[in-house]
Amino acid sequence: MVHWIDDSLPLPAPGTVAEDVPGLVAAGGTLVPTRLEQAYRLGLFPWFGPGQPVLWWSPDPRMVLQVGDFRLHRSLRKTLQRFLRTPGCEIRFDGDFEAVMRHCAATPRDGQDGTWIVPAMVRAYVAWHAAGRTHSVETRVDGRLVGGLYFVAIGRMVFGESMFSHATDASKLALAALVAACRARGVDWIDCQQHTGHLASMGAREVPRPAFLAHLSHALGAPEVADWTYDPAHWALLDPRLGAAAPHLREGPDPHP
Repeated sequence: MVHWIDDSLPLPAPGTVAEDVPGLVAAGGTLVPTRLEQAYRLGLFPWFGPGQPVLWWSPDPRMVLQVGDFRLHRSLRKTLQRFLRTPGCEIRFDGDFEAVMRHCAATPRDGQDGTWIVPAMVRAYVAWHAAGRTHSVETRVDGRLVGGLYFVAIGRMVFGESMFSHATDASKLALAALVAACRARGVDWIDCQQHTGHLASMGAREVPRPAFLAHLSHALGAPEVADWTYDPAHWALLDPRLGAAAPHLREGPDPHP
């Protein structure tokens, strides 16, 4: 039996209710920023398909990327060096959050039929972005969005949500930028939710749910990250050879909406 809730009931904490489907903690309710805030603080996230109720998950084990374990493979480092030296190539944070979400929803993925980023999900996370809780990392070429990811940030915890790529390694560049930003801000873990070979190849690994929840509790008690502005100097935290970022890289609104 799934544990059903409505908007008048709080979400249960992982481990406090029976999970007939492993990791599925609850179902039901409306997807709004206040509910999302409650869920992420408990270590839950929504994941459901078209026509389904909101399903709240807390997998055991949990896939996480400890930012100190990030693997900047030689091929990606070379791609990044070329990217940083090429005029018109840039990384931005929060240039167009909704566009990143919609690209993540629309990009086909191997082994998946359709998307879990349904319209209700887009509306809720875009509203949460207006409250400063969700952010995007964008890989752009000549102003055009070619890859990126979006994430949730609470305290000193980052929850990675989804990535997309319309150019070779574009999503990997965005992830590398997020790792550098996390290292600069004292964020130790990026939640990746579930295992994928792609994330494992870049240093992510599974941890038991109790270990994840213990780290989450500690990270939520730390001061909020006040500013996610992109800073090219942070590349040196991944590799000193990336420290001399090209001067054309900048932060700002998209001149090509």
